[in-house]
Amino acid sequence: MNARLLPYILILPVTLFLCLFFLYPFVLVAAQAFTTGDGFSLENFREVVGYWKFPISLKNTLLLAAAVVPVQLALALLMATMVNRMRRGRDLVLYIWTIPLGISDLAAGMIWLAIFEQSGFLNTILGAVGAIDRPVNFLSYQHMGVVFLAIALAEIWRATAIMLVILVAGIGLIPKEYYEAAEVFGAGPWQRFRRITLPLLRPSLQTALVLRVILAFEVFAVVAALGGTLFPVLMSETYAYQFDLLDSGAAAAMALIILAISIASTLVILRVLRVPKGASI
Repeated sequence: MNARLLPYILILPVTLFLCLFFLYPFVLVAAQAFTTGDGFSLENFREVVGYWKFPISLKNTLLLAAAVVPVQLALALLMATMVNRMRRGRDLVLYIWTIPLGISDLAAGMIWLAIFEQSGFLNTILGAVGAIDRPVNFLSYQHMGVVFLAIALAEIWRATAIMLVILVAGIGLIPKEYYEAAEVFGAGPWQRFRRITLPLLRPSLQTALVLRVILAFEVFAVVAALGGTLFPVLMSETYAYQFDLLDSGAAAAMALIILAISIASTLVILRVLRVPKGASI
């Protein structure tokens, strides 16, 4: 076998898989979004953007991502640093922290619903300490701040482990000699973290942030379980167009809008956390 052809042969199965399960469906969705009965048209985009719920769902999606992702990044960095410094029990702690990865989005929403609903854990605790006289319906339009907080907490609990796993792997690739040399020259823990860990962790930070931000824009099941129709997001509106209104063209347009926002966010992250050419660990 020609050695020059070997790399192309090895990536052929992956290429075929991506074309069959990503590129082809994407072309179909794009065709639905940009066509109507009269041919090429932007009518589907005008319809979804002009709907009164679109600005609300866009704002809720962006606010949720802005509130959740930075907290998850800070927690993941802290947890990854702690795990990297542990000498015993490292694997057990990492396993426990990543348990939420095995729980589906909807199941995570139902777990937190059991905390915030009227007969849930929170009402039970508040009633036991005498803070309330009767159960409070926290997940209602009268307590929209609590609805947002419940969704944010559920997302932080459920998906922080995604970033944690990536950052733990990235920190593990940093040579320990760098830290030992910095310690010899009197650098403290914060200086070592700021001068060594963060710069050399940029590739992992890029991957973790890109993946998490994209998933944040696609949040749906947790919102449906805790907020329902009280807290519309872009994905819930896409679902409504497709399955409630049976308007596949509008649903496809919403999907492309979400894709465009994800691509724009990815480019920003890659630009801010760009790795200098020739830099390596």
